[in-house]
Amino acid sequence: MLTSEHGRVGAVYLTREEIAARVTALGAEITSDYEGRDLLLIAPLKSSVVFLADLTRAVPLPHALDVVELAPYSEGRDGGVRLLKDVDVPLAGRDVIVVEDVVDTGLTLHFLYRTLALRDPASLVAVTLLDRPYRRLVEDIPLRYVGFTVPDELFAGYGLGLDERWRALPDLHLVVGTELPEAASEAA
Repeated sequence: MLTSEHGRVGAVYLTREEIAARVTALGAEITSDYEGRDLLLIAPLKSSVVFLADLTRAVPLPHALDVVELAPYSEGRDGGVRLLKDVDVPLAGRDVIVVEDVVDTGLTLHFLYRTLALRDPASLVAVTLLDRPYRRLVEDIPLRYVGFTVPDELFAGYGLGLDERWRALPDLHLVVGTELPEAASEAA
């Protein structure tokens, strides 16, 4: 078992094949919805990058990619978020999809939505690989596409890290020996 200061990487929760099949289905849905439009996918660093890479290959439309980097103002349930790296391309008139790894409290996605909406995109929605709707603190979020609804567990692999490790694991694993914080700072 792979260990870390804050827990151990345990059993496989979703296999790479299950993830790949769902990402392909999400890509097909996005392709159908955005045919002939000026599509831009934006992902927060770091944990969404693996999902972004697979999703962009599953969307055979011409589209652009960009990334943002966010950080919490402080630890705890207030969930304040600040922008460390902004997008590099204009959003005005473009159809923007925010690509998230996990939507939990909704605070991070709500912050991104408010920030990006000021740039006058033609549309602004989100896709997430993992969703925990029962942990929402913010209901008004533009979550349009969901890969999997998951239980109140921590995960590692497929881009999600545990103490900045195990992101490269191809499957999504449960983390054992730790509890999910009241508001997960990396996956809110």
